[in-house]
Parts: sequence; C-alpha cells; structure tokens
Amino acid sequence: MTQDVKEIFAGEAPPAPAALAAKVRTLAPSMTRSMQRVAEAVAGDPAGCAALTVTGLAELTGTSEATVVRTARLLGYPGYRDLRLALAGLAAQQQSGRAPAVTADIAVDDPIADVVAKLAYDEQQTLADTAAGLDTVQLGAAVTALAAARRIDIYGVGASGLVAQDLAQKLLRIGLIAHPHSDPHLAVTNAVQLRAKDVAIAITHSGSTGDIIEPLRVAFERGATTVAITGRPDGPVTQYADHILTTSTARESELRPAAMSSRTSQLLVVDCLFVGVAQRTYETAAPALSASYEALAHRHSPRGRMR
Repeated sequence: MTQDVKEIFAGEAPPAPAALAAKVRTLAPSMTRSMQRVAEAVAGDPAGCAALTVTGLAELTGTSEATVVRTARLLGYPGYRDLRLALAGLAAQQQSGRAPAVTADIAVDDPIADVVAKLAYDEQQTLADTAAGLDTVQLGAAVTALAAARRIDIYGVGASGLVAQDLAQKLLRIGLIAHPHSDPHLAVTNAVQLRAKDVAIAITHSGSTGDIIEPLRVAFERGATTVAITGRPDGPVTQYADHILTTSTARESELRPAAMSSRTSQLLVVDCLFVGVAQRTYETAAPALSASYEALAHRHSPRGRMR
C-alpha cells in the first residue's frame, strides 16, 4: 500500500456494512497481495470472519496481525474491532432472506432479457461501488475550485472523452467556461495557457494514459487547480492532481469491455461535480439554465422543426 492511498482515504467515516464489499472491490488493485487476501476473505465470508480474532484471521489468510489491522484501516475502519462489528452486521443482512445477487457474466447465447437484467445489475453495482469509494472531502474541494474557476479544461480520450464532453456541456449550461479536449496536442497547447484560478480535470480509468497525464502535468506546473477522475488512486496521473476522485474498478468481461463500466462510474462522479457546482452558484446557474432551455425550446416543437 502506498502512502498516497493512505492519505486519500484518511479521515473518512467507516463505511456501512453493506458498503464493505464495494470498498473491497474499489481498493483491491491498490493493496498488496497479502492485504488482498484479507480483504477477499472478509468480503467473501463476513459471518465466518466476524467470529475470528485478529490472530485467527491472520492465520486463515496466511498473513500477519499487522496486515489484518492495516487492511481494516485501509477499508475505512479505525481498527479490527470495528471491522468485526461491520462484518457481523453484513452477515445479519445476508441472513435476512434477501434474494441472491445476480451474476453479471453474459454468455454468447444468453436471451436478450437476461442480458438486460445482467447489465442493469452490473450498472447498479458499479454505481454503488463508486459511491462507496468516493471521498466527499475531495469532491467538495473540487466543487469549490470549479465554482470559482475562470476557465475549466477537461481531458479525456476514448470513452473518457465522451464523459469529458458531457461534463463540459453541463458546465457551459450554467454559465461556466469549460472546454473538453480529446486531442492530446490541443490539450497540451491549451494547458500551457492555464494559470491560478483555472481548473484542469483529467478523466482516465487506468490512471496511466499518457495523453491525459501530459496536459494535466502542464496545467499543474502552470498553477491551475488539478483534478483526477480515475479508477486507480495510486496511478501516475494522481501525482499531478490536487484532488483525486476515485471511480469503481469494475471487472472486464468478454462481452462487456472495461470502457462500459468506467463510463458509468465516471458519469456518476461528473454528475456529482455538476450538481455541487450548480448548488454553489445557484444565483447565476438557475438563470443560465433557464436561458439555455428557452434558446433551444423552438427546436423541440413541431413548428420549430418545420422552419
């Protein structure tokens, strides 16, 4: 576990029992292998692990007591005792007669109704995981910077580029100056012009996309406030980010590329940013939204379409 990951999740309230599995899925890629064994054990058998002492869980997972305690803290609990209480609560919920979770694996010969059900379940799980791992302190700081920004540049390529366009469009409709950039050359060219009171946002699920890291680095060095929306809080992009917003690291499958899951979680974070900014700037945001609706209203009426 890196020091950066410790700092990212420091100070958060312990997650509710139902959010424990989501927390494990979100943070597992940032854990050491021994910590992953502890995390997988508690998420897979909460009832059994709740009955174990810290020594017992260490023996079960082939790790040490120190590793168990570090894992509990990374998951958001002050100590192992607090984690055991959450495990007991989760076990009670699971034994209350809830229907078993639907698997999200999609087979080539699945009926379309099953595809719909599985995709809907997986989207819900992705959103829940992202919400569980999102640091609201970091989110609030990013909202504050955006609300006061002179200019906002947003970097994203591929599926993340679509999310960058979505955020820019939302911010423009409430009167902010926002520009999405999917061309890496233009992104760097624009980043050079940024300065203090400007904001640069990098959207990259992997956290290691060079075309996104480079303009964020330039913006960071120019003094702009920088934000990273990423599924890897320990990824290279975070070294140039003042604020880090972590998305779900959903599992990729043959018929569901990672880009689908990453886009879902990124859009949730983008919507949280937008609503937060709209709240902070309501006196100007509300008239701007009304003006944009009025400007486009004729395009949605039969008469307007005939012109």
